[in-house]
Amino acid sequence: MDPSTTFCPNPACPDKGRVGAGNIGIHSQKERRYCCKTCDKPFAATKGTPYYRLHKEAWLMTATLILLAHGCPPQAIVAAFGLDERTVRAWLHRAGAQCTRLHGHLIEAGQVAGGQVQADEIRVKVRSGVVWQAMALDVASRLWLGGVVVRARDGALVTRLLERVRACIATHAILLCVDGFAAYIGAARAVFRAPVYNGKRGRPRLVWPEGFLLAQVVKSHQGRRLAEVMRRVVVGTEDAVARAITATRGGQLSTPPTSSASTPPSAASGTPGTAGTRDRARDSSGRERNVARRLCL
Repeated sequence: MDPSTTFCPNPACPDKGRVGAGNIGIHSQKERRYCCKTCDKPFAATKGTPYYRLHKEAWLMTATLILLAHGCPPQAIVAAFGLDERTVRAWLHRAGAQCTRLHGHLIEAGQVAGGQVQADEIRVKVRSGVVWQAMALDVASRLWLGGVVVRARDGALVTRLLERVRACIATHAILLCVDGFAAYIGAARAVFRAPVYNGKRGRPRLVWPEGFLLAQVVKSHQGRRLAEVMRRVVVGTEDAVARAITATRGGQLSTPPTSSASTPPSAASGTPGTAGTRDRARDSSGRERNVARRLCL
């Protein structure tokens, strides 16, 4: 136990949230409890973590969450560790709530440089039907900016996703690359445009932020086959989009362009694809589908 790495969680304490202030001492090594010298309140070392007031070993919860994240059925975990299925589900939601708080504190603090952001959706089949998971990724850092899971693929889904993107990025001068879903354009208008006040009465004019770029990749299919890939610049110019892709180390699309697509690549998806990269992408996509399935249990 190291008191210099923790802080007092008491909301009424004047030293709440201060790390290394010298106000934290060890209350009990056996029970793993600290004590704040300022407010004289003891607290557990696991306070503020998913392991707080856990009646099982910490390694058992960790192992359960790892197996769930890799798609292991809850029934198999119940059979292997002798747990109740309700306990497994409660641990999953407890860890999910902690991840949400951590993501909001670290990622949605408006510190991500941005550059190029890609957004997409995944259709996931669950026992009760179908859900849609929308996700956003910062291309330069490969940082996952967040996701939204709902029942319907509509404008509300992508609006909530873009609101999370806006909370993460430090500047609105970004290249936003999306697929051909028409709701993205309306959602981007609602989320990123800002009012310009000129002193006159009435509703102010909404304008795009300086440096904001929006590009789409529209795929058309014939049956189950990909017939054509069209790249479209919605906001900005093709030259500006190409420069943004180069600056953020964006590569070519994983789907090779057809001869009919004459515009430059405006929504690249990372570095040029190799077999290992595609395998990792498939593994990541599979884990995301598994998380969406677990959230709907």
